[in-house]
Amino acid sequence: MSNLKSVSIFFKVILFLAGTAMPLWASGQQFIVQDSLGRPLNLTQDSVRQDSIKQDSTRQDTVKKDGEAGGLTSVVLSNAEDSTRTDRKNNQLHLYGNAKIKYEDMELTADYIRIDNNTRTMFASGMIDHNGKYKGRPIFKTATDPPVTVDSLIFNFDSKKGKTYGVFTEMDGASIQAKEIKKNEYNEQFIRHGFYSTCNLPFPHTHFGIQMSKVILTENQVVSKSAYMVVEQVPLRFIMIPFGFFPKTNKRQSGILFPTFGEDFSRGFFMRDAGYYIGINDYWDAELRGNLYSKGSWEANARVRYKKNYKYDGGFSLRYAYTKNGEENTPGFSRAKDFNITWNHSQRQEANPGTTFSASVNAGTGSYFSNTAAGGSYDYNQITRNNMSSSIAYGKTFADGKVNFTSSLSHRQDISTGAVNLELPTFNLNVATFNPFDSKDRVGEQKWYQRITMGYSMQGKNSINAGDSVLFTKETLKKMQNGIQHNIPISMSLNVAKYFQFNTSVNYTERWYFQSIRKFYDNTPQGYEEVTDTVQGFNRAYDYSFSSGFSTKVYGQKNFKGKLAAIRHVITPSINFNYRPDFSESKYGFYREQRYADGTPVLDNQGRIQKYSIFQNAIYGTPSAGRSMGIGFSVDNNIEAKVRSEDDTTGTGFKKIRILQGLTFSGNYNFVADSFKLSNISFSGRTALFDDKLGLNFNGSFDPYRYETYTTPGSSTVSYRRINEYAIKGGQLARLTQFGLSMDFSFNPAAAKSRNNNLDEMNKNKTNMTPEQQQELARISSDPNAFVDFNIPWNIAASFSFQYSKPFAESRITSTINLHGDFSITPKWKVQYNTGYDFQMKKLALTQFNIYRDLHCWDMSFGWVPFGTYRSYTFNIRVKASILQDLKLTKRNDYYNSF
Repeated sequence: MSNLKSVSIFFKVILFLAGTAMPLWASGQQFIVQDSLGRPLNLTQDSVRQDSIKQDSTRQDTVKKDGEAGGLTSVVLSNAEDSTRTDRKNNQLHLYGNAKIKYEDMELTADYIRIDNNTRTMFASGMIDHNGKYKGRPIFKTATDPPVTVDSLIFNFDSKKGKTYGVFTEMDGASIQAKEIKKNEYNEQFIRHGFYSTCNLPFPHTHFGIQMSKVILTENQVVSKSAYMVVEQVPLRFIMIPFGFFPKTNKRQSGILFPTFGEDFSRGFFMRDAGYYIGINDYWDAELRGNLYSKGSWEANARVRYKKNYKYDGGFSLRYAYTKNGEENTPGFSRAKDFNITWNHSQRQEANPGTTFSASVNAGTGSYFSNTAAGGSYDYNQITRNNMSSSIAYGKTFADGKVNFTSSLSHRQDISTGAVNLELPTFNLNVATFNPFDSKDRVGEQKWYQRITMGYSMQGKNSINAGDSVLFTKETLKKMQNGIQHNIPISMSLNVAKYFQFNTSVNYTERWYFQSIRKFYDNTPQGYEEVTDTVQGFNRAYDYSFSSGFSTKVYGQKNFKGKLAAIRHVITPSINFNYRPDFSESKYGFYREQRYADGTPVLDNQGRIQKYSIFQNAIYGTPSAGRSMGIGFSVDNNIEAKVRSEDDTTGTGFKKIRILQGLTFSGNYNFVADSFKLSNISFSGRTALFDDKLGLNFNGSFDPYRYETYTTPGSSTVSYRRINEYAIKGGQLARLTQFGLSMDFSFNPAAAKSRNNNLDEMNKNKTNMTPEQQQELARISSDPNAFVDFNIPWNIAASFSFQYSKPFAESRITSTINLHGDFSITPKWKVQYNTGYDFQMKKLALTQFNIYRDLHCWDMSFGWVPFGTYRSYTFNIRVKASILQDLKLTKRNDYYNSF
């Protein structure tokens, strides 16, 4: 964060230069510049480069230790990779080739260093190689400060004075260069011909920079002579500061935040982001901003950020907007009041081991982003979002990690419908599985009963579902649902007859509810209507089930001659016996008969009395109705091919190709059901083709029963229902009722690999990022088109989705295809695209084009949505330096802003 966020960019430059130069001379050193031949160096013609420092421990000399006649006041350690020459006549030491000097807390590396013990001086410079290039510039650093590169320097050990020429360093992505810097014994620094630039080249091309003639830096203030802006090597002397006097401090300072100006087609001329910055302390700061529009709209924004190193960081904001659209007294005129609240908080794991706390809150009126154009940012993803969600979570572990407790508050909001779901709060308590009959002092293998494992978990939840306009009304709060669920799983796993895996489990679940329902049919003038009453009071609902089964693996392989060496098929069949009682029986009290107002029972179309659960629509559901005792079965298949590798000249190399993975069929047969004993048969599978360039996933369901049509008396509408007859009687083995297929394909896998590698690298430094940078990283992670890699010349990727549904006679098909990618016109120009087609709607999906130009230290981009609701174009030019991310030139023309 900038030290003086409230002043002009010139003041920022002075501070960065001061922050860089002051530590450099903190030990009281000052230098005079000449080359090894005694000639002044041409500082403006040399390129700046930092060479790696290599040490040779075998070549280390000690020059005149403390107390020796004519010696230095501190030990000087030196070594050189090329050679070391001692001139005893002149009492000088010459070091050549990556020479290195250590004196007090200073470390200096250069291609040439000379120490003169007569004059108590040290000279360092680079050397001209056989190609005429100046290389091996001095690199100076201290124990606490980053390295600084200079062209040459000289330092007097007695007077602690010196001078440098050609200083170069970087700070937060910006470059600072100075032709001459010196420092006196009063800790005052003098800078001559300083230059601050967004480009790190010795001769910046496309850049933003400030040229300063003379600057004096003291401990508490900065005094500057004339300074002017330089753009594209053109000095803008008419934008010049003749002199400046600024206080210098090491803490945040409060000040005015300057606005931007422009015109919005709907709301008129604007003054946007005007406000005040408050530097509270080293851990907290705040911004108060506002937007004013000439047609009466306005916005206010309060934002607070906080960070404590190695412990936590975060921030929250409150935004309020009053928006007027159209002209008053016209049909299209409207007013809107919107607000938005955000809060993010993250805690470092080492700050409080065993305890976690995090927050990600985004709540407010659903129309805020559309009415305000995402707070004036015109962010497409924000404007078009259709939901908001929030979560505040706390967690703690106990008993050496065996017990884990988590609790959270969450919010989900559908912007299009206004529906809101609140969970206030949700908590979970989990106990790790353990062996109750095993002994810590056991010797040898476990006995069968010692393999029994047991666990425990508890969940609790309070939930509200309502519209955002009536969320906190008395009627809505009465409808709050809550409950607590306990679960105790008991299981045992054994190997039987070497090839079979035997598994047995018993699961007990108990639910605690604080309300239940009662249903009846009331006789009204319009006929019988179902009425549901809510009854307050504590109720418990429980159920339990038993399962036992076997599984094994069957291997098959067929060998061939030629390029195809073999095909291997692995089948994993499993079968289990399961039992669950009928919890709708009256002895449990969980279900009741449905009756009319006069007490007459309600019958279904087969003449049976209808029942309902008193826990219907409860948070954790209700115990199942109907007894179940059956056999569950599943078959998993994996097929692989082994081919001889063409790259292996020995003929013994093979390559595996996955033909089919995870092709699974599963179902259940209930012996005690009075009808429809066989469940639907579900299947799923996946595979990868063309060297894993094409990924394919599919799933579906077969119905083994037939269906028939019927017409309700007094109605001409034809309806369908399943009948208890197998489909094979009608000539079909089963009916395909649902099928889904999805594919994704990339013609250039290197593009996805490069993107993932870059994201992994950025994730490593996520804790050091600002909240804005973390949000940008999240956007890049979720949107492939948000990442532009100029090292990948091209990429074409496509995805296809197909869904088929036919429960009865009528079928429904949806399918879409999406295409995205990019290509480089030149090494610095890249075009990115994203489009698609909806086959059901028979129209193109959202289509976008983006053109990027890498300007070295600047980025330029042009985005275009050619048609549709959000047709627009945007033009952006911005500095790559992170400290100048607010320096942008933007021109946009879109559905919301037409100028």
